[in-house]
Amino acid sequence: MMKKIASFTVNHDKLEKGMYVSRIDGDVVTYDLRMKKPNQGDYLSNGALHTFEHLFATYARNSSFSDNVIYVGPMGCRTGFYFLLRDGVAAADALKLVEDSFRFIADFSGEIPGSKRNECGNYREHDLAGAKAVAEDMLSVLKNWTVSKMTYEA
Repeated sequence: MMKKIASFTVNHDKLEKGMYVSRIDGDVVTYDLRMKKPNQGDYLSNGALHTFEHLFATYARNSSFSDNVIYVGPMGCRTGFYFLLRDGVAAADALKLVEDSFRFIADFSGEIPGSKRNECGNYREHDLAGAKAVAEDMLSVLKNWTVSKMTYEA
């Protein structure tokens, strides 16, 4: 029998929107950016999620922490994103980077980076207005977020 992976041991019925340390593997910290309360019927739409990913990855990989960004990507359940950073980035700096990234998305206008046919495998499915709404919603959650809140509730 296979071992249950760590993210499946988190009680998703108690999980609220926020930013959590999901796991630490060697020098890589995986952050759980939970943008929707699980199992409530409200999920990130594919278009908004896709656009959010393009903008979030672009901002994070152009930040002062770009060399520490390993991965930015959506969860299959469409309730949030995983954000992987080398552990040389302090948790407070990771939180600030996430907030700055979300502010960038909320304020973004213009052509979505990497959204041309030759740059993207699903270039037709983008939703900038949806991505901006998700970013605004999460900024209201993160404005009072602290490093001490980054642990999952037991």
